[in-house]
Amino acid sequence: MGPLTPFQQEDFAVLEVEGLDARMDAIKRIIRPKLEAYGQHFSGFLTTLTGEEIFPHVAKHARRSVNPPDDTWVAFASNKRGYKKLPHFQIGLWKTHVFIWFAVIYECPIKQEFGKELKNHLASIMKEIPDHFVWSIDHTKPEIKKHGELTENELQTMIERLINVKKAELLCGVNIPRDEMINLSKKEFIMLIENTFKTLLPLYQLSKKVYSL
Repeated sequence: MGPLTPFQQEDFAVLEVEGLDARMDAIKRIIRPKLEAYGQHFSGFLTTLTGEEIFPHVAKHARRSVNPPDDTWVAFASNKRGYKKLPHFQIGLWKTHVFIWFAVIYECPIKQEFGKELKNHLASIMKEIPDHFVWSIDHTKPEIKKHGELTENELQTMIERLINVKKAELLCGVNIPRDEMINLSKKEFIMLIENTFKTLLPLYQLSKKVYSL
C-alpha cells in the first residue's frame, strides 16, 4: 500500500520507459503503490456514493507479451473478481494526462440496453454533464471529445454506436493534463476525484437501472 499522493513527473515518466519488462518493472515500483492506495480509499467513497459494495481492481497488464502498456489504472466495480463486464469507474494515467472515468467497455453484456437508456435521457445528459468533461469511444486510445463542443446529434451518434457495434465502448469523465496534474495538492486532487465521481453518478445509476429492467 502506497501513500495517497497525487501523480508526479516520475509517474508520467514511467510510461515513456522503453521495453515491456523495464516499463512493467517501473509501473510496479512507482505507479502501482499509488493506484493501490487510491483503490482502497475510493472504493470506500464509491461504496457510500452508489449504495453498493465497490471493489478496486488495479490493472495487471497480464496479457502483454511484446508492447509495453501506454496507460495504467485502477478500476472500481461492484464485483470482487473483475470489472470489465460491468459499468465501472477508473482513475489512471497516460504519459500526457490523468483520467477519471465512468466506463462501459466492449466486454460489458448490457451495452445495448444501457445505450437505449442513454438515448432516452439524451437531453438531460447534454444539460447535466459539465462542458469541461470529455467522452471517449475507445479506452485504449487517448483521443477524446469535449462535452461542451459536442452537439446533441454527435453524442447521439456515439450512443447509437454503443448500441449497434459489437466492440463499441463509451466513457465519460475528466482528463487532467500532465502540467496541471503536477501542480495539484493532495487535497485538490482528492476533491477533484470525488466531485467527478459525484457528477458521473447519474450515468452509473442509469446503467444499474438496466439490470433491474
